[in-house]
Amino acid sequence: MERFIDPRTLARVSDMPLVARTVADGFLHGIQSSHQRGVGIEFSQYRSYEPGDEPGRIDWKLFARSDRYFVREAERESEIAIWVVLDCSQSMAQRSSPGVWSKFDYGRYLAATIAYLAQRQGDMVGFLTLSSNTQELLRPQTGERQWHRIIKKLHGVAPGGLMPPVSRVQALLGQLQRPGLVVVISDLHQASDEIHALLRRMSTRHNEVTCLQLQCNDELTFPWQGPTRFEDLETGEQLLVTGRSARTQYLSGLEAHQEQLDRSLGLLGISVDKIDIDQPMDVALHAFLTRRQRRLGS
Repeated sequence: MERFIDPRTLARVSDMPLVARTVADGFLHGIQSSHQRGVGIEFSQYRSYEPGDEPGRIDWKLFARSDRYFVREAERESEIAIWVVLDCSQSMAQRSSPGVWSKFDYGRYLAATIAYLAQRQGDMVGFLTLSSNTQELLRPQTGERQWHRIIKKLHGVAPGGLMPPVSRVQALLGQLQRPGLVVVISDLHQASDEIHALLRRMSTRHNEVTCLQLQCNDELTFPWQGPTRFEDLETGEQLLVTGRSARTQYLSGLEAHQEQLDRSLGLLGISVDKIDIDQPMDVALHAFLTRRQRRLGS
């Protein structure tokens, strides 16, 4: 039975790991997982046992000699990493008037859920925050401990500043170019040239980059009617307009901008999946994974 979880319910839960598990469990069934580590593949190494590891993978002979639990690991046929990149710029503080999520809070829970799914299926998962105020990187590792490291980072970040120029984060972005999947969670509100340059630097022929573009009801429908003052969250610039007369021009401009963005990123081989933060998160994730499966032909 499908589970539809309202964001308003999730927003009342302060325990991020619980939220991630709750959302993830709603659509784990039926999703094709990647090949698991250590299953039918040549053995390569040991690592310390972590909560959540299958007991059957514990090397009991080694335990008898060392009195410590070690898990047998194997190399994948193609070792990959999943990177979760979170936009922490000030524009992510936006929320819609009927909603309780800001884009940033929705993005944090989304990042936690994706990281949880990745470690559940045995993938290495890494994490990167990007803004002019903060750039923090966790190198990819497997296991539940890595997920908890990511959760700790997510608790400690806040939206602020702008997206940094490529020149400032060259070394960090270079880490993302190993074989694998890079999931960028952002509203993509940066100038087209800036976001294009950042995503181009992330993308190589060895990896895949996909963007989860966070949008909210207000920016999609422009519900204002009378005189309304708008403020750019990143620059502080303000603009006073009459909502009813500005609506048609705004929606037309938004459509043109989105078409240009989709087209330019498509030329880089980067897909853009739009997520409405005023819709249930598990529904959005299920739709994203379903579209991804279609694109991969699985």
